[in-house]
Amino acid sequence: MLRRKQLFIILALFVLVVISLVPTLARADLEEYVRKPEAQFGWKLKEKIEQSRDRIYDLHLVSQTWQGITWEHQLQVYQPRNVASNSTMFLWVTGGSATPAHISFGLELARKIGAPVAFLYHIPNQPLLEGKLREDDLIAETFVRYLKSKDENWPLLLPMVKSVVKAMDVLQAFGKQEWGEPIQRFIISGASKRGWTTWLTAAIDQRVRAIAPVVIDTLNMRAQMPRQLEAFGAYSARLAPYTSRGLVPIPETPEGLRLLSMVDPWAYRDRLTLPKLIINGSNDFYWVTDALNLYWNELPGGKWVLYVPNAGHDLLRQDGTDSDQFTYLINGLAAFSRHQISGRSMPNLKWKHDTLNGRLHLTVEATPAPTSARLWVAQAPTQDFRQAKWREQAVTSSKGTVIGEVTPPEKGYLALYADLDYEIDGLKYHLSTQVQMIGKAKAKTE
Repeated sequence: MLRRKQLFIILALFVLVVISLVPTLARADLEEYVRKPEAQFGWKLKEKIEQSRDRIYDLHLVSQTWQGITWEHQLQVYQPRNVASNSTMFLWVTGGSATPAHISFGLELARKIGAPVAFLYHIPNQPLLEGKLREDDLIAETFVRYLKSKDENWPLLLPMVKSVVKAMDVLQAFGKQEWGEPIQRFIISGASKRGWTTWLTAAIDQRVRAIAPVVIDTLNMRAQMPRQLEAFGAYSARLAPYTSRGLVPIPETPEGLRLLSMVDPWAYRDRLTLPKLIINGSNDFYWVTDALNLYWNELPGGKWVLYVPNAGHDLLRQDGTDSDQFTYLINGLAAFSRHQISGRSMPNLKWKHDTLNGRLHLTVEATPAPTSARLWVAQAPTQDFRQAKWREQAVTSSKGTVIGEVTPPEKGYLALYADLDYEIDGLKYHLSTQVQMIGKAKAKTE
């Protein structure tokens, strides 16, 4: 009997040793990854810079260690003269280091918002990994490594989001140290993959009270890719870092679906009830022109959209002078922030696309009424509107009802949306409707 027990104990110990030698699969969903303590986390105020009586605070942040790599960031706070601190702060997420252009952009935003703003740089830290990869090539590589290893710490969006969360921690401590009161709420914004990061940060941190994601028109990724094939005949060439690695479409495997559940903001939409201003270019080569329609209706809570006409992924307008190329973007961000900080309601817009008497109608019910409005209309031989020229067309407007109508295309396709003008505290800004895209055959049957 004793011998049998001894054999059993030896066998059990052997099994435990074998199990201990088998590598375990790291598991860390987005929220778990962000909440994990970081021994290397820290920050310091490097200097205060006075520039024509405007003040720039230059901070250094160590956000985390990711895959053995320490992530460091420049974090700057811009406080123009005569602008007092506020318990709500606008935070712009971007790549690279601060440049004179960044600083000018930050100070202009702060003046128009009427409160200090912060810019978080080096999102993501790059170049990284053996090939010294950057941007989408870097993100794609981390996705591939996750799919192969099943180590859920790999997807690069996780450390990108964590960097923003750590920056908010720092800004709260900085506000208390410098201004005697902590910052309590944040409005987050960023462009492209930094806009992607914006969506995900809002899903897991309640300090984020509003977001303005810019040129990341790709929520509901599993639906977006078939739509690209339908409209373009192929995936956008700008997605080559992903298509070349077999990531578009995401593999229909448990790991592929798990990856989407971690990085597609669509998976978190039930949490995204906060106010949202979605800013897109009408000619963005990354996305189908009407990509918003694949996720707009199922986004909960307050939501608004702003299309910059005749602008691509960089939002540079190709139909205006240099002085007004970024007016849509800057004034949109500033006005949205003013509404959130002051508690004043954003305009309430409802719209309907339909066909009446053989003509396409777009009706917008707006409260309050806009100061002015117009249609933006474009035509293209196919559903690919990325190189189309958008032209203004007049509308009728009375007591908050805006009506625009156009003749269906004789051939090819037509796209249209309404553009409404508003003002807050003397700051003029725009809001848009969804884009409707319609072809000759469809127009005749409606």
